[in-house]
Order: sequence, then structure tokens, then C-alpha cells
Amino acid sequence: MEIIRLFGNEEPARLEEAALEEVAADERKTGFFERMKKAVSRTRESLSVKMEGIAALTRTVDERALEELESVLLTSDLGVQTTTEVLDALRERALRKAIEGGAELRELLKVQLQAILQAPLRPVTRPQTPPQVIFLVGVNGTGKTTSSGKLAAWSRAQGHSVLLCAADTFRAAAIEQLEVWAARSGVEMIKTRQGGDPAAVLYDSIAAAKARSIDDLYVDTAGRLHTKTGLMDELDKMRRTAARLVPGAPHEVLLVMDATTGQNGLQQARLFTEAVGVTGILLTKLDGTAKGGIAVAIARELNLPVRFVGVGEQMGDLLEFDAKEFVDSLLG
Repeated sequence: MEIIRLFGNEEPARLEEAALEEVAADERKTGFFERMKKAVSRTRESLSVKMEGIAALTRTVDERALEELESVLLTSDLGVQTTTEVLDALRERALRKAIEGGAELRELLKVQLQAILQAPLRPVTRPQTPPQVIFLVGVNGTGKTTSSGKLAAWSRAQGHSVLLCAADTFRAAAIEQLEVWAARSGVEMIKTRQGGDPAAVLYDSIAAAKARSIDDLYVDTAGRLHTKTGLMDELDKMRRTAARLVPGAPHEVLLVMDATTGQNGLQQARLFTEAVGVTGILLTKLDGTAKGGIAVAIARELNLPVRFVGVGEQMGDLLEFDAKEFVDSLLG
């Protein structure tokens, strides 16, 4: 196997600095709340109009208003299970004490959604001895490779050293695409030829990360469905390889999901999660849908935390997820 360092000795420092400046510039330009608010603007506009319609129905929220809210939540992609849970809680509250108008209903809804999003949260424990090994998994087309590059830049902005592993040797041009993002984020990448053994390139990536005292190793894996037995076996082999070389690895397995696929993607993710031990969700293309409620459905139905959200195509367009900021952005 030919293992290639992407850059020479001086090139990473220059590109690294440029990448960090790009991320920092994005953060200075606008705060997290404003960026999240912009990302969910299509969902928020849809919700706001419908919520105002509910408020106009009656001064005191009654069963008719709650039925209207049920329709609103379903069209925002919260899903039947999550919507039912939210409505049951609101009905119970209304029985104990009347809900006075749309403003109070909105605030109570915020509390419900935030609680659902926070329920699966658990601390991410970094290993005592680096590297921290993070797998990115999911189906083709969700943005795994792009997200790998953005995560590399995000880690660099946190002051971490980063290495990328090009373990998607199955898809044509996947390695070349990751090279572009490695260059943009200013980090090195370990790769092999297309069609090579992913576990072998992972082995060499971990060895390189340990030798260079790298903090974070991001592993871009091949897109696969849970039904593709060969690819799933390959992923399991990679997990065993990582665990043998680094205690507790992989320390995170992020399932990359496309927000625009909605409930269809959720069903696929449910089956995928059962197969590969996912620890968190990276939700891409949140800015491209009016159904941002899918983030809530993920937390409730998959019992997994949303860890990051993609809100655009630029290097800095990856945000660490915050439940309160998300709900406030969504319901304003």
C-alpha cells in the first residue's frame, strides 16, 4: 500500500492558518444564534404563519387549537411519535391550567422540544492518550466527505491537531474530494488507491496519528446501506482495527444525515443505527428544508444526540448543535 502525505512540511502550516482564519471570520461575522436562525429560516417562517393562525382561533387554547398544532408539527417533520408525545404533554398541562393564547402555547412548546432534544445528550469523553478516533458513517449523498473536512477545520479552531483518513476507497473520486477538503482545512491526510483495503489505510492512519501526537483522527468511510452485508462487514473490521490500536476507539461514530430527506431518511437511519453503534448525528443541509423538525424527531425516535448541523457550503458552515439555541431560532 502506498501511504501518501498530502503536503510537504511547510504547506500545512500556511493552509492551516488560512482555514482557521476562515472559520474565525465566520464566527466573528455572526454569532451562533443568528447563524442558526438563518439556517432554519424556512422552517421558522412556515411555523410562524401557522402558529399565528392557531393563536387567532381562540384566546384560550382548546382541543381545536391543539389539533391544528398537531398538523403544524407533522408538516414540520417531527413525525407521528414525537408529535403525539408533545401534544399529550400539552393536553395534560391544559387540563391542570388553561393555556392562555398563542404566546403561552409557543413557550410551552419550546420547553417540550428543548427537553426532547436534550434527553439523549451525554458527555463526549476524550481518551487519556490521543488520538480521539471519530468515524463518519452513512449512506452516499449525505455529505460525509464534505463534513469530514469541515469537522477538521472545526477541530483546528478548538486548538486540536487533526489528521484525515480517506477510508472511502469504494466510491469513485471520494479520495480526491477529501483531498480538496483536507487542503482547504489545512490538515494532512492518509490515503491509498481506490479499491484498497479501508482497514489497512485506517491502520496506517492511526499509526501516523500516534507517531505525530495527533489529537483528532477523522475517518471518512464508504457510503453504505444496512442491507449491504459486505460493506457492513468491512465497517465492522474497521471498528475492530481501531479498538485494537487505540483503547475505546472509535470514540465517536457520527451518522451523517441529510435533513432534506425527512422521515424517509429517519427510517433508514433507524435501521443503520442498530447496525453500527452510532453515538451521535451530524445533520447536513438544514438550511435547505422547511422541515427542520426532523432534528427533534431524530432525538426522540433514535435516542441519539444531534452533535453538529451543516448550514451551508462554506468551511465554517458547520455548527456544534445547541438545543436551546435551535428551539429559540425555530420558534423565535
